[in-house]
Amino acid sequence: MDTIPTCPKCAGPMEQGFTAARSDNAATVTHWVEGTPQYGFFGGTKITGKKQFPVRTFRCANCGFIESYAPETGP
Repeated sequence: MDTIPTCPKCAGPMEQGFTAARSDNAATVTHWVEGTPQYGFFGGTKITGKKQFPVRTFRCANCGFIESYAPETGP
């Protein structure tokens, strides 16, 4: 995905950004993980051995609508 999409709600310009997952003092880019969530003993999700792709998020500059993609190749 090399092009920036147009908003499907109002046809306004979209701007690329990202959603952050926060944990203690760190922030990371959200990832799509295959399958349903499975929780470990301490409540975290098990992701080892599952397909994972970083999520690209776009926000409409006009109406604020957010649309996210998780392409298999490239950030």
